Amino acid sequence: MARIHPTAVIDPAAELHETVTVGAFSVIGPHVRIDAGTQIGPHVVIDGHTSIGRDNQFFPFCSIGAISQDKKYKGEPTRLEVGDRNMVREFVTMHLGTVQDESLTRVGSDNWIMTYVHIAHDCRVGDHTVLSSSAQLAGHVHVGDHAILGGFTGVHQFVKIGAHCMTGGQSLLLQDVPPFVMAAGSPAKPAGINTEGLKRRGFSPEAIRALRDAFKTLYRSGLTLVEAKAAIAEKAAVGGEIGERLGQVLAFLDTAERGIIR
Repeated sequence: MARIHPTAVIDPAAELHETVTVGAFSVIGPHVRIDAGTQIGPHVVIDGHTSIGRDNQFFPFCSIGAISQDKKYKGEPTRLEVGDRNMVREFVTMHLGTVQDESLTRVGSDNWIMTYVHIAHDCRVGDHTVLSSSAQLAGHVHVGDHAILGGFTGVHQFVKIGAHCMTGGQSLLLQDVPPFVMAAGSPAKPAGINTEGLKRRGFSPEAIRALRDAFKTLYRSGLTLVEAKAAIAEKAAVGGEIGERLGQVLAFLDTAERGIIR
């Protein structure tokens, strides 16, 4: 049986695995499902049609699964899904999706989500990300795997952040950030590729060199975006790891609806 503090309020319809722990004064609503090993600290509120995976940790005063801060929301039964092994620190907020998108907000697995982070309606957060304290994601934002957002990074609605990106503290993202790019400033400007992060994740020196060249082609060659994409595609034709990584850049550029940071 789940270990529930006597002061916690758990709706009888909520589904909690027998190994879940719930701290003092926490509140869990009727449409919540929590899988094995997840720890809910004191003073946490989990509501809405919310599904939480295995071995997560939620620290005090989180608000998970509240309705979106979108004036168009009219009470539709939208959802929030949280994966496995996430560390969710104090005062984090995650909101339900809206029918204006896919009715789903999703946070993946193995993420490190620090204090006061806000994940708004319809966001998609991948796996192995770091969202530093007070990073704020507006509605419909997509964050790729292994991205790192510095403290107080603000992200405009509908912005996409590619895999393995990194932003400096207090950055303001108004347009999409291609994969592997480091950015900083208000508004954020590209500063290079996340070389150290890629080394730590096992990227080969050849792949890192190819990504560095792709960054120069995209930002420093004077080519138009169409011309830069063609030049990168030519390099990607070699296949292997280099082709795979450059292919990630090209695929992202094809979906950059807000344009990319410049």
